[in-house]
Amino acid sequence: MSDSPAGVVDLLGVLAYAELTAFLRLADDAATLAPTLTDRAALSGVAAAEYAHFRLLRDRLSWLGVDPEQAMEPFVASLDDWHAQTRPGNWLEALVKAYVGTGIAGDFYREAARRVDPDTRKLVNEVLAEEVRSEFVVERVRAALAENPRLTGKLALWARRMVGEALSQGHRLAAARPDLALLLVSTAPAADAAFADEEDQDGRDAAADLVEIGRLFARLTEQHGRRMAALGLVPGP
Repeated sequence: MSDSPAGVVDLLGVLAYAELTAFLRLADDAATLAPTLTDRAALSGVAAAEYAHFRLLRDRLSWLGVDPEQAMEPFVASLDDWHAQTRPGNWLEALVKAYVGTGIAGDFYREAARRVDPDTRKLVNEVLAEEVRSEFVVERVRAALAENPRLTGKLALWARRMVGEALSQGHRLAAARPDLALLLVSTAPAADAAFADEEDQDGRDAAADLVEIGRLFARLTEQHGRRMAALGLVPGP
C-alpha cells in the first residue's frame, strides 16, 4: 500500500496513461499518415520517446507501492474518448494534434505538479519536455503553410476543436477526481500542498475552487494561443 497522497498517485496515473496512448497514437500516425520514410522515422522517434516516458512513470508508481494499472484505470475512458473525438484525418492534422493537443494536456499536468513533492515534480517536468516534438512539428507545419496558405484556416479550426474537447475532458476529470483537482486549485505552497492536512482540504470553499479552476483553464488557453502562433495558425504577439 502506498503512503503517497492520492493526488500524487492520480497525477502519475493519468500522465502514465497519457504517455502510453500518445506512444500508440503517434506510432499509428507514423505508419499510416506519414508522407515520406523520413517523416515516418521522425514521428516514430517521437513515439519512442513517449514510451520511454511511460516507463519512467510506470516504474515510479511501482516504486511507490502502487499498481500502475490500477493508477491508470480511472483515466482510460476519458483519454480514450478524447482521442476518439480528435482522430486526425491526414498528416498535418496528426502533427497539429501531437503539438497542440498533447501540449495543452501537458500544461494541465504541469499545473498540478507545481504542488507536489520535488521528486515527483522533477519527474513530471522531465516526461513533459517537448523540445524535440515542437521543433519537429513546427518546422513541417510552417513549411506546409508556406507552400499552401489556404491550409491555415482548416488547421486552425481543427486545433480549436481539439482543444475544446481537451478542456471539456479536463473539466470532467477534475470533477471526478477531487484529489487531483485539489492539486490544481490549492493555494498552499508548492512543496506542501500535496501533503496538506485532510481537515484543511475538507474546509476549502467549493465556490473558490471553481473560480481557481476557471483561472487554470484560462492559463491553459493562453498557452494554447502561443503554440498556435508558433505554428503560424494565428498572428504572434
